[in-house]
Amino acid sequence: MTNPGGRRTARRIATGIGVVAAGSLIVPPGVAYAEPTQEEVESKLDELNQEADSIVQDYNEAQEDYEAAKKKADELEEQVGEEQERYDELRDEVAEFASAAYQGTDLDSPANVISVEDPEDLLAQSADVGYLSESQRDKLDEFGESAERLFRLKDEADEALAEAKDKKDEIEEKKDEVEEKIEEQEELLAQFPDADPATEGSDTGGSYTGAASGDARTALDFAYAQLGKPYVYGAAGPDSYDCSGLIMRAWGAAGVSLPRTTYGQAEAGARVSRDALQPGDIVFFFGDLGHAGLYVGNGQMIHAPRTGKNVEVVAMAGYWDSQFQFGVRP
Repeated sequence: MTNPGGRRTARRIATGIGVVAAGSLIVPPGVAYAEPTQEEVESKLDELNQEADSIVQDYNEAQEDYEAAKKKADELEEQVGEEQERYDELRDEVAEFASAAYQGTDLDSPANVISVEDPEDLLAQSADVGYLSESQRDKLDEFGESAERLFRLKDEADEALAEAKDKKDEIEEKKDEVEEKIEEQEELLAQFPDADPATEGSDTGGSYTGAASGDARTALDFAYAQLGKPYVYGAAGPDSYDCSGLIMRAWGAAGVSLPRTTYGQAEAGARVSRDALQPGDIVFFFGDLGHAGLYVGNGQMIHAPRTGKNVEVVAMAGYWDSQFQFGVRP
C-alpha cells in the first residue's frame, strides 16, 4: 500500500522544481535542470523505499499462497493415484464375477457394469441384482464408492491445480512490480548517491553481545551471524535475506515458527510500545507494516534494509523513529 502523503509529496516535487515529469526525480542525461534539494530527493527515496517494501511483502504473500495451493494439489494428486489403484483393483474383481452373474440379463456385459460414469447409477443397478451373493453385492457397493471418491478427488485436484496456476501468475505480476520499483531506486541513487535517509548506522560486528537471554538471545545470535549478507527480495537465507525472511529465520533458530510476511509477523505475538521494547522484539515500520527488523537494545535494530544494501545494525532514530509503528514480542 502506498502512503497517500508520499504521493502528494511526489506531486509537489514534480510541479515545484521542474526537473521531472510524471512524479519522477530521474534526470535525463544531457539535459540541464535545476538541481533538486537534498530534502526533495530524500522524500522521493522515502516513497520508493516504502512502496518497494510493501510490494515485496505482497510478493512474499503470493509466494506463500502459491506454495500452499501447490502442496494441496500435490496431496490430492497422490490421493487420486492411491484411489485409482483401489478403483482398478475393484473394477477387475467386479468384472470377473459380473461375467458369470449377468449372463442372460440386461447387464450381460461386464463393460456395462464397469463403465457407469455416475456411481449412484451403478449402485441403483446393483440393487436390482439380488441374485448376487452378499459378498459380491458388498464388493459392488465398494466399487461404486471408490468410483465416487475417485471422481471427487479428480475434480478437487483439478481445482487445486488451477488455483496454484493463478497464484503463480500473481507471483510473476508482483515480481514485475518489485523489479520496476527497484529500478527506480537504483536510478535515483545513481544520480544522488548520498541521499539515502535509511543509512544512519553501520554494522557493529558479527556477534551479539547484549543482555538478551533465552529464545531472544538465540534469535539475535542468528541475526548477527548474518551481518553483511545482501538484501534480496523474496529471500530467506542462507546467503541473502529480505526483512521478513531474516526475522523468520532468526526466530526459527530459537524454535519459534513465524509467518513469512511482515503482515503475518505483526500478528504473531503481543504488541509492545516503543518504550517497552526488549531485545529480540520485532519492530515494524510504515503505515502498511511493509518493513520490520529485530530490536537489539540501546535504541538499535538489526535488519535487511533494501536492494543494494546488506544486513546491518542501525539506530532507530531520525528516519526510522519517524516511521516506527509498534513492536511485537513472539
